Amino acid sequence: MFQLPPLPYDHAALEPVIGRATMHLHHEKHHQKYVDTTNELLTEAKADFTSLEDVVRRAASDAAQKKLFNNAAQLWNHTFFWTCMTPKGQAPAVDLAKAIDRDFGGMADLKAKFVELGAGHFGSGWVWLAADGETLKLVDTHDGDDLLTHKGLTPLLVCDLWEHAYYLDHKNDRKAFLEAWFDALPSWAFAADQYAAALGEGEIWRHPEPIASSGTGVAKTRSDLGR
Repeated sequence: MFQLPPLPYDHAALEPVIGRATMHLHHEKHHQKYVDTTNELLTEAKADFTSLEDVVRRAASDAAQKKLFNNAAQLWNHTFFWTCMTPKGQAPAVDLAKAIDRDFGGMADLKAKFVELGAGHFGSGWVWLAADGETLKLVDTHDGDDLLTHKGLTPLLVCDLWEHAYYLDHKNDRKAFLEAWFDALPSWAFAADQYAAALGEGEIWRHPEPIASSGTGVAKTRSDLGR
């Protein structure tokens, strides 16, 4: 079964962009709920699986597994979100910086387009910086959807557009949240590792593995989702 991964920093580490109260609510309530619901649905389905990526991809291919897809994908999305942020300001490494210049015209233009896409996104979802091979792209997804089912895309960074991610700190001003987030919190070192992996150098990030259980829903070597 899956467990709630610990945050890679203190709850107050991302202030003032994301406050301590938001982090407690977001991580220990919202994220935990996705963990619990995913585990419950896998147990009910008596499903065998190898990884969270396996669960998300297989559930996405079966309309009857929509609830499982939404919760498993949200579990994955949130862990990726925490991982791709850092309280320490960074600049992109040389190769990634060159790609940003080539595909967006520079960091300022990337920020403007990232904020525009995220602020203009209708409803809940996510805004991603992704690699399609060596080409960088911006993608927004709705609700729990992520890039695991978007063939050829490797996520480098993501920002959460659900209101619970920013409302305590920025009220309804999603644009201000995105601007502050982009300036202070992206882990460009993580993004550079993901970009290198997209080019075949190193491994693409994967969610922490499930913990074996003695009951149903055991993590094994195949999946029965969709049977």
